[in-house]
Amino acid sequence: MRFAGHPVLGTAVTLGIGRNLDGVRLETRAGIVPVSLKREGLRAAFGWMDQPLPAIRTFPLEHDLFVAIGCEGSLLPVELYDNGMPHVFVALDRSETVAGLQPDFQALIRLTRNAGVPALGVNCFAGDGRHWKTRMFAPADGVPEDPATGSAAGPLACHLARHGRIRFGDEIEISQGAEIGRPSTLYARAEGTMERIERVVVGGRAIIVADGKFAIPSANSG
Repeated sequence: MRFAGHPVLGTAVTLGIGRNLDGVRLETRAGIVPVSLKREGLRAAFGWMDQPLPAIRTFPLEHDLFVAIGCEGSLLPVELYDNGMPHVFVALDRSETVAGLQPDFQALIRLTRNAGVPALGVNCFAGDGRHWKTRMFAPADGVPEDPATGSAAGPLACHLARHGRIRFGDEIEISQGAEIGRPSTLYARAEGTMERIERVVVGGRAIIVADGKFAIPSANSG
């Protein structure tokens, strides 16, 4: 994939804490991603990343998508956002509906192949105002369900703003991962207009839980 949110955030925190930096710029296949950091102790920091702006298009296989997810439809248009990782979004009526989903993973794998979109992330969400709940399924990429999806958080803010559920510039809080025992929280906002997205920012915390060193033998050893 050309971009992934959590690896970028985790790498930025690791580099920033180790060098006492308040920000880093990481080069990805989707472009340079600046990450500003606020230290929270010796091994943790909160980071805000400026994500690549997504390309947006309609998703042609709506019926197959709904069948694979196990829902009757979407409250908003079903669109695909690609910021280096392609994500499709399905709006449901309540957080409880999202929590109760039992998708057919084999059907989602077939859907991904038929759509011709490698590593497709299928995102189901519900909420209101600042607070939103999501679940993300990508079994074709070896991820039946993701506990937190940084690359989808920014496009979700874009999707909500473009369809009038929030205003451009509003910050949202995204809850994810509870159904697999790994609850997470991300923050996101999209700036611009319906016609032109100008900036997408996603924030979250990362904690260094382990570290180590490689000992490389010299050419003359042994």
